Amino acid sequence: MPVLSSAARFAATVISLTAFAAFAAAPARAASDTPIKVGIDLSSTGPAAAIGITSKNAMLMWPATLGGHPAQYTILDDGSDPGAAVRNVRRFVSEDKVDVVVGPNTTPSALAALDAVAETGTPMITLVGTSNVVEPQQGKRIWAFKMAQNDAAMADVVTRYMSNHNVKTIGFIGFSDGYGESWLQQMTKFAELRHIQIVDVERYNRTDASVTGQVLKVMATKPDAILIAGAGTPAVLPQRTLIERGYKGPIYQTHGIATPEFIRLGGKDVEGTLFPTQPVVVARDLPADNPIKKTALDFVTRYEARYGAGSVTQFAGDAAGVYPLLNDAVTRALKTAQPGTPEFRAALRDSLEQTHELVVPNGIVSTSKADHVGLDQRASVMGIIKGGQFHYLSQ
Repeated sequence: MPVLSSAARFAATVISLTAFAAFAAAPARAASDTPIKVGIDLSSTGPAAAIGITSKNAMLMWPATLGGHPAQYTILDDGSDPGAAVRNVRRFVSEDKVDVVVGPNTTPSALAALDAVAETGTPMITLVGTSNVVEPQQGKRIWAFKMAQNDAAMADVVTRYMSNHNVKTIGFIGFSDGYGESWLQQMTKFAELRHIQIVDVERYNRTDASVTGQVLKVMATKPDAILIAGAGTPAVLPQRTLIERGYKGPIYQTHGIATPEFIRLGGKDVEGTLFPTQPVVVARDLPADNPIKKTALDFVTRYEARYGAGSVTQFAGDAAGVYPLLNDAVTRALKTAQPGTPEFRAALRDSLEQTHELVVPNGIVSTSKADHVGLDQRASVMGIIKGGQFHYLSQ
């Protein structure tokens, strides 16, 4: 059975073996008892906890084997701290000798972890949207993959929607870190493509208690719409401040808000929010001919049966997609090497970039040497918050 441990420094939850195994029926074990070791770093506490907790919940549904071999999963909490994330990843690759790292699930932590996995030749599947974790595919980034759709694809779909709804000018309020920077870069590119002008750019920290100054500055430019480039519950603060200050225009957020906690914390202030997302969040509303709907809806049904109605998030969907991606790649890698060896880690990395048309809850994955994400526009849709729920929104 899989084994999970926790980081004492951040008091990560210890999950019992029996409880973990009960979440999913596993295939029969292979003859070899050599486990495939998976080190998982998540932000289960701190500002990104709303993201990390639902990711962990989905991982607790993973089967107990990978490629027919027993799997040993170790989950550590980084407390939403990039420094702690690096320490966790270094423990995984240097002490635990894992075959693959999953996470981190915040952009600053994922970028900071690149050195550790590259130095030891260990593949890493991150859970972030920022493309610069895997692009360009050279140097240390050849060991990094990611499940979440790129910010570029999300900026594409959101600016297309803006253009179709006569938005000519936008104000930007984003995190003052890699996530906010990536979104600013992509919005600048796609806004220019669609003849939309960014009239003001403001930044804030995930832990800030006030953004009044930034909000007043962006409102003074009288934009047609405002985009908040934040993730998780810290994305509520600018929107609430905008509403309190009397802003009446449309408010757009990024795919990083798709958690029930965002709606619970935001309440009436986040009604009508427009945002790009991936299929899991709006699975029930997707058109019948959507090629991902069946897989997405199956996951949503199983997840909500365990964690409650309305509990699913995009991040849970991303985490759920890691398992079929890994299982597919491990099956191929085992043909050339055994777990626990540098040869296996290298073979697994190579196999991860040979995925073809693999349907996962949040998209269809086809990777290559140049593309360590593998998601196309089938993994990008528009959503709206109505009646305290996420709903699909056609272009």
